[in-house]
Parts: sequence; C-alpha cells; structure tokens
Amino acid sequence: MTVVRTIVVANQKGGVGKTTTVANLGAALSARGHKVCLIDLDPQAHLTMHFGIDPMSERAGMYDVLTADTSLAEAAVGIESNLTIIPSVIDLAAAEVELAGAVGREQILRDRIDAKPFAYEFILIDCPPSLGLLTLNALSAAREVLIPLQPHFLALQGLGQLLETVSLVRRRINPDLTVAGVVFCMFETGTRLAGEVVRDVKEFFASARGGETPWSDARVFQSQIRRNVKLAECPGYGTTISHYDPSSHGATDYNALSEEFLAAFASDSDSDAQVDADASAVCAPDASATSASDPVETLTGGGEDAPEHTETTETPAVPSPNAM
Repeated sequence: MTVVRTIVVANQKGGVGKTTTVANLGAALSARGHKVCLIDLDPQAHLTMHFGIDPMSERAGMYDVLTADTSLAEAAVGIESNLTIIPSVIDLAAAEVELAGAVGREQILRDRIDAKPFAYEFILIDCPPSLGLLTLNALSAAREVLIPLQPHFLALQGLGQLLETVSLVRRRINPDLTVAGVVFCMFETGTRLAGEVVRDVKEFFASARGGETPWSDARVFQSQIRRNVKLAECPGYGTTISHYDPSSHGATDYNALSEEFLAAFASDSDSDAQVDADASAVCAPDASATSASDPVETLTGGGEDAPEHTETTETPAVPSPNAM
C-alpha cells in the first residue's frame, strides 16, 4: 500500500511564498513521476486560481468537504496525469463560524483523508496566513510542516509563534506532527540581511538537535527560491513555472528543491525503518534522555512559568539579526 506523506505548508505571515511553493513544488514532484494532491485550505483561493480554476464556480470544494459529507475524491480536480487539486471556494471563509460548535472540528480534514484510501504519495496543503481553525485542521491531518520563509526581519517574528502552535497541536491533537524544515523564498543572494537571517535560522534549528521538540530534526533546505518575476506571472496564465518558463530561475530553483525534498524523504524513510527496528529491542527508556536541557529553553534563558513538560509552551525565541 502506498504511504501517503501529508505536508502542511504554513506561515501565518502572508506573502512569503506558501501558495507559490505548494503549486510549483507539487508540479515538480509530479513531473518526476510522483502522484501529488494539492489541497487549497485558504479562503483567498490563490492556489485554486493559480491553476485557472474559478473559485466562484458551483463545483464542490474544500468548503463542502469540511461542512458537508463531500469526500475529497468528489471534490478533486485533475490538473495533469500525476497532479490533482482540491479547490477552495470563497464560502470557505464562513466555515470557521459554521464549525464553531462542531464536535472534533479540528480533526475534520484528518477524518476525510482517513475515510478512504488515498492513491497519492504526497498531499501538500496550502494554509491561510493565520493560525485559526482551518490551519489547525491542516496541522491535525498532516505529519509534517514545511515553512516558507522570506529572509526578512519581520518574517522571523512569526516563526516562533508558528512553532509554538505546532508544539501545542502535537501535544494535544496530533502526536506525529513534526517540522520538516524551512525553505527560503524570494531570496536575494547579494544582501547582507538575507545571509544573516539564514545563519540565524540554521543556528536555531541546529541548537534543537537531539531535543524533544517537533523541530528537533528540522532542516533548512539548501535550495533557495530566488526572487523571480516569472513566478509572479505564471498564475495569470493558469499554470506553473515549469510550463510557463522552464528556463527561468524560478523553474530551476523549484526543480532543485524537489530533488532535495525527495532525497530528504528517502533519508527520513530509512531512518524511520531503523527506529522501528531498534525500538523492538529496547526494554526500558534511558533515564538520562529526559534530563537533557530543552534547546528552546537554552535559547530563551528558561521560563519560570513554563509547565513541567518536555515541550515548552512559550514562544520559541528565534534569533533575529540585530546588527544590520
């Protein structure tokens, strides 16, 4: 049976490349023979429009999936042989209000995905630029979070809040949730600020290695998506960068990211298999493992109000470039 890898592409700051990454990374993966399903969970429906689909149409979409008995298969729209999208509609903005009193409202999407076998290798979910009910549904349904990040000071500020939310969701709803990594978008290679932000983010995640946070195994992808006007143009033609201008920097960068992404996936799969094999031989946990200091607490200097838990509920203090 095909193992489905469900990945949330999230950042509560808008304009950092979430939709562009979902569309073009998904297309690059499908071009390499992998079956990919894209889910547009943003009421703005930019991912839907990226593929030339009218969000005002009467077709079934994510609103019907979340609020009615519509299955994902019934709402799916084929884009290419290996690429499918579950479109958004403008009505999705009302879903949070309509579902306010629903039991298990944070897990509706997960229930829909689990309801029937899904014949895809990758599900990429585009989230709204907020941490509301729609994003919680995505985090509850996924195994991993991919964070697009613009290398700017203000973009860094929301990273700690997003990591805090991921930590809370893992503790209370989805114990399998982890942060896969960060991909830098709209990257300007010649600026001092971009280099400092990349350095600080790498140092932050490196300090978390060996800890028990959801981001302890996160990576900063080496493939950086350079600022490229072609990436902004291709949604107007209802297509992805690989079709619109395959020789552009945008196409080159997303192709490189897809290759790195697949290599990381293969590595993670091998690691999971080894962990499963090792776990069968373990008789008792190592007490020393629980005594190690929390890397987030080390970064923040600790917190008097932090609960007695292996994961802090305080916002992780992501280092920011102060000496500009």
